[in-house]
Amino acid sequence: MSDSSPVRQPLLRPYDLGDLWLRNRVVMAPMTRARAENRALAPVPVHAEYYRQRAGAGLIVSEGTWISPGAIGSVNVPGLYSDEQVAGWSEVTRAVHAEGGVIFAQLAHTGAGSHPDYHGGQLPVAPSAVNPGGRVFTPAGGFTETVTPRALTVDEIAEIVRQYRSAAANARRAGFDGVEIHAQRGYLIAQFLNPELNLRTDGYGGSAENRARFLVEILEAVTGVWGPHRVGVKFAPYQAIGSTTQVSPELLAGHEHVAERLDDFPLAYLHLMMTRRPNELVTPEQHRASLARFRPRYHGTLVANAGMDQESGNLVIAEGLADLVSFAQLFIANPDLPARFEHGHPLALADRETFYQGGTRGYADYPAYTGEPESPAVESVR
Repeated sequence: MSDSSPVRQPLLRPYDLGDLWLRNRVVMAPMTRARAENRALAPVPVHAEYYRQRAGAGLIVSEGTWISPGAIGSVNVPGLYSDEQVAGWSEVTRAVHAEGGVIFAQLAHTGAGSHPDYHGGQLPVAPSAVNPGGRVFTPAGGFTETVTPRALTVDEIAEIVRQYRSAAANARRAGFDGVEIHAQRGYLIAQFLNPELNLRTDGYGGSAENRARFLVEILEAVTGVWGPHRVGVKFAPYQAIGSTTQVSPELLAGHEHVAERLDDFPLAYLHLMMTRRPNELVTPEQHRASLARFRPRYHGTLVANAGMDQESGNLVIAEGLADLVSFAQLFIANPDLPARFEHGHPLALADRETFYQGGTRGYADYPAYTGEPESPAVESVR
């Protein structure tokens, strides 16, 4: 569907995403917020309110959701593998749909980024027994170093693919409009794609094609549940591991292969994260260079992500480098972000101390713009 208005900014133009109509091109990016404070790791009423408030986005992508107990690697993050979790997410999707919104579930497995504390003392799993480096937060020990994981067998890989299929089916039962496969930095699929972490010599390692096999098998399973144009993939081709700050040329080339391979699937979109590390500043020039590298390789809908603002988001769409733009932190304190873009309202800044603390504060208590001064606890961008 096209928009004939000559004055509407690109971010606010509607978009046809396969058989889904998006009211604008502003995507709420997946963000872990650690509010599933219950033994079942199921969404609670505050989740439904949080997502409902942000349903003005053209598309919401949920926080990463665990596909199985073995996928867990963070505190108070909800899953999509049990009936109780499906019931909790059903309340979320109903709330979003009541506001005319569209919401995808992000499906995730932490792999080597997890810790034995989450698995009864058993080692986390990975493509190979290589410690990815870095730290992980655990309920028992707080921030602690990652450990050397256990390499998956071929049969175990097949079982994880089945878990992705099951979680995708649960997402349909919960009323989601589609799913996004978490293939970005630090998690299991990204570990398979990374030649420094994947040292396998079987059909899942050795070449870019083989390293992508795990992701391809997951996509075959998940698109079998959802059909065409309801499955997206998010990846981070510039990811750094451990203490390194350098981008591996082999890793980047492998992601270029993946982008070309994804053209074989009628996906909803490819979601491109352009940073090496979380919260890294990416310049407009780096945005354009990254998008220009991948735009010719993937011919479907491309979503730009990482440090974008209204100006840079409008620019990459106007230049044809991206179709949609996702925003993370801006959506935390600005639940009405598209409306603020449209009317030129000031943007509030979120309180970082409340990002993962649990409860309603700093989660579902940020107001829509009313013209009144913002709360003293919430600064304004301008």
